[in-house]
Amino acid sequence: MKISYNWLQQFLQLDWNPEKTGELLTDLGLEVEGIETIESIKGSLKGVVIGEVLTCVKHPNADKLKVTTVNIGGETPVQIVCGAPNVDAGQKVPVATIGTMLYDEKGEGFKIKKGKIRGEESHGMICAEDELGLGSSHDGIMILDESLVPGTPAAEVFNIETDYVFEIGLTPNRADAMSHFGVARDLRAGLLQQNINLELISPSVSDFHVDERRLKTDIEVLDKDLTPRYCGITITDVEVKDSPEWIQNRLKAIGIAPKNNVVDITNYVLHELGQPLHAFDGGKIKGGKVVVKTLPEGTKFVTLDEVERELSSEDIMICDAEDNPLCIGGVFGGLKSGVTESTTTVFLESAYFNPVSIRKTAKRHGLNTDASFRFERGIDINLTKYALKRAALLIEEYAGGKMSSDIMDFYPEKTEDFEVFLSFDSVYKLIGQEIPKETIKNILASLEIKINSVTEAGLGLVIPSYRVDVQREADVIEEILRVYGYNNIEFSHKLNTSISFDNDVFVKIENVVGDQLVGLGFNETMANSLTKPEYTQLSETLKEEFNVEMLNPLSNDLKVMRQSLLFSGLESVAYNINRKNSSLQFFEFGKTYHKYESGYQEDKHLTLFVSGNRTKDSWKVPTQTSDFFYLKGVVEAVLTRLGITKFKSAPVKSDVFAEGISLSLGKTKLVDFGVVTRKVLKEFSIKQEVLFADFNWENILSLSGNKKIKVADLPKFPAVKRDLALLVDNTVAFKEIYNLAFQSERKLLKEVDLFDVYQGDKLPEGKKSYAVSFVLQDEGKTLNDKQIDKIMQKLQQTFEKNVGAELR
Repeated sequence: MKISYNWLQQFLQLDWNPEKTGELLTDLGLEVEGIETIESIKGSLKGVVIGEVLTCVKHPNADKLKVTTVNIGGETPVQIVCGAPNVDAGQKVPVATIGTMLYDEKGEGFKIKKGKIRGEESHGMICAEDELGLGSSHDGIMILDESLVPGTPAAEVFNIETDYVFEIGLTPNRADAMSHFGVARDLRAGLLQQNINLELISPSVSDFHVDERRLKTDIEVLDKDLTPRYCGITITDVEVKDSPEWIQNRLKAIGIAPKNNVVDITNYVLHELGQPLHAFDGGKIKGGKVVVKTLPEGTKFVTLDEVERELSSEDIMICDAEDNPLCIGGVFGGLKSGVTESTTTVFLESAYFNPVSIRKTAKRHGLNTDASFRFERGIDINLTKYALKRAALLIEEYAGGKMSSDIMDFYPEKTEDFEVFLSFDSVYKLIGQEIPKETIKNILASLEIKINSVTEAGLGLVIPSYRVDVQREADVIEEILRVYGYNNIEFSHKLNTSISFDNDVFVKIENVVGDQLVGLGFNETMANSLTKPEYTQLSETLKEEFNVEMLNPLSNDLKVMRQSLLFSGLESVAYNINRKNSSLQFFEFGKTYHKYESGYQEDKHLTLFVSGNRTKDSWKVPTQTSDFFYLKGVVEAVLTRLGITKFKSAPVKSDVFAEGISLSLGKTKLVDFGVVTRKVLKEFSIKQEVLFADFNWENILSLSGNKKIKVADLPKFPAVKRDLALLVDNTVAFKEIYNLAFQSERKLLKEVDLFDVYQGDKLPEGKKSYAVSFVLQDEGKTLNDKQIDKIMQKLQQTFEKNVGAELR
């Protein structure tokens, strides 16, 4: 949730800097995840000043250019070459001085430099409005008010606004803080704890009155459980146009694009007070009546995004007297009933809808709007009419509207404030520290929780309707602690804990491998098992019908259980690369989930992700890039550590790999690894190579338990090393040479290593050369030349017979 600092200051005249304010908000439970500086004009026109054109003559070397001298407030005027047709002496104009950064409509900057244009020096630029970001016109330079003083910063003339926007990680229970006023209300309570008493300024609606009762729009609500309250008013003589600049600036700061004055005002009040509103074109409501009801299952309805949707019989719909649907109540407006430039009459809606119903509708249609976000968490039912008046007054002021009806208010059963008894003993017991009773009372008062009665044992409290999450004594205590400050609670210097020892051999194996990977420079990740259903489309090995779906997903991005650990891992890779951390080595122990006809199945996996460089830049050692063979070495090291050394390799079959290998033991698959395809990486906007390994951990565990360890003395007799240069077909893998060698000589052969591979024009076409070393050793005696030659001859014959090798 985005909160504007300038907007907060409309309710609290706070002179703290944004960083200090953010710290207090975090202490109050409204965690500030970041603070972003927002400028109404990028660059804030720094370096742009008011200039006065003193002289203007034709350029001697160009017909369409003029040479001007301009007073920009310095000791001497500057010469500027200008191509605008309307520049002339005596004008006051905006001038971008040398060194100024200006930005185009894409946000790309260019710097004003001293230069020569057709032989004449130019020390700046006289600007058009589009060059400053103040409009779209490029017909000529901006001609300003004659009273302006040369040298005045343009930012002061054009009221450039700099704002600071808090990104707040709002917890689902804090529906009361889903607005700027709600955050300001919380902030004031925190300030009171620091003995700073500021007035909370609420928007006034005292000027609200009906101008003329000439156009009434009746309302009818058919189900009071789905819609406990519904308010509306008809406003006529509306002129739909652009919003005032201050409203546009407020909306832009929190990431909302302005549309027109009526729509912008409904958005403004939503984010100001937390009450969603909807403006209908009054001329499109047939029969002069709004009916809140449900429609038959499968009814077609086109929403504002021009998508035709099939309605559920449980969706709350706003209809007219002829049962034409106008809007999905509390979620999304209709294409044909919205406010347009031709709208002159507006029916303004403010309502309270059943949170459970809105939540189901939003999830059903995949619509997560600012309105549904608030309705489904529960808003203040007693704010409905006040917010309607606030928006109506703004429409009257900035769209010229007239109140042409009384406020129609359907509210059959008034919601009473909730009552709770708070025991002082419970406060002390739950918090673990005694807080003065007077402090407790002051905190409750700052939170607008009324104290109805006071006894020695506790307090009788009345909870305001906007605190829909405070329903129990424990909730009240949490509020007291939140404002009092978690940091103010003393903690014991003695720590009591229970230590348990896990004798599970499989857990020990997992820890052994984890320690090994950390030793190799890997970092462990833990990704969410919930993911996007669309990821199944990135591989033919994943099937949509195998998805384990959530009954009540938090969002579309967390809708299903993952069928593969690849995509959640790539999200982590992309996150790091986007933050300039491009050399990565991750591992994760996690599960995959599938739904088959036979039932649900979950499988344990170990995955490795490698990308970027293996080593950092150094004067001593050249940078080494992570490649396929590095990952292969890590994979085999893990298997060897677990005692799994005899395995077969084959080309990997999964389509998420551009190239790769699958290792197996008999029919048991161990691991697939290789290079992730560009197609998959593109979905995550990853441009560098990513290597991925996927261990079937269930199979690994079944093969790695109870391995016997052999111990032997160091050999007393020396080893012998011999080399062979083998000419083989390009299709022959070194693994074949390796396996054949040990099949040929099982007793005395200890090591086989590849130390060079050559391919070039000096070799026959389709051939390559392997330089292979062989280490021979007899633990009982020293080998002689005859024995060694016999073994090497046998190896040579084996290679010739099985892979057609030739000695070079």
